[in-house]
Amino acid sequence: MAHDLHIHMVLDGLDWRAAIARHAQGPDIPYIRQVLGRYQAAGYTYLRDGGDRWGVGAAARELAPAFGITYRTPLAPLCWAGHYGSFIGETFDSIPRYTALVRGHKAAGADFIKIMISGLMDFDRFGRLTEEGLTKEQIRQLIRIAHQEGMAVMAHANGARTVEAAAEAGVDSVEHGAYLDQAALEAMAQAGVVWVPTLSTLVGPMGKGRFPDPVLERICASAARNVVRYAQLGGLIGCGTDAGAWAVPHATDLERHLLTKILEDRTEPVLSAAAEKIREKF
Repeated sequence: MAHDLHIHMVLDGLDWRAAIARHAQGPDIPYIRQVLGRYQAAGYTYLRDGGDRWGVGAAARELAPAFGITYRTPLAPLCWAGHYGSFIGETFDSIPRYTALVRGHKAAGADFIKIMISGLMDFDRFGRLTEEGLTKEQIRQLIRIAHQEGMAVMAHANGARTVEAAAEAGVDSVEHGAYLDQAALEAMAQAGVVWVPTLSTLVGPMGKGRFPDPVLERICASAARNVVRYAQLGGLIGCGTDAGAWAVPHATDLERHLLTKILEDRTEPVLSAAAEKIREKF
């Protein structure tokens, strides 16, 4: 059955500010039911949320069994103060504060921990990120602490050195992963990391005028080459759309279509192995 390893129930693919405002007074249960119904109608049985600090993913997890869906959430993603992620997650300014948040999330029922350790792709300029990643030592500490608490770790991570550091620290899944090189790919493969490249966030905006299509096409082509290289290394590639991101609607099969085009006859074995590992760890 269908699965999506990276969604954001709190977002709607249209306007992130308006989407978040929808839940300002508490999770909008009718909206969540509507979205879950769309996933059910499309045959989805497993969803992994990227988290939010308003409890929307947590509410979706409670409602999901009625729709035949297993739903997993980290509650809120965790990000270092002053770095990317504060618009949707909870911030910390020290390792002790991070440790307290991890323990608090675990006690509150988080299924895993999500950390934000880099910026976004700059969709206007190829090869650029909105900010560089955290230091190797910071990344190592964040992953170590979560693992010591018995929690799997999903990492929003872009850039070769950031992803390589996360892989060497034992991260369980890497989300997005733009601009990887051979060393980063090999580190991920050796560590058994599931890479969720979220190509839908690159293809969905094409032709809509918000970002230059030639830049989106170059970023997507770069990611596609790395998907092939990672599969050749025996790496696990997960099918996750980042649904809710701009121009990426919920219950879309765009990511599977893109990965099938790239991986061809290897698609099902690779995606199935990744989904199985995610279900086991998350």
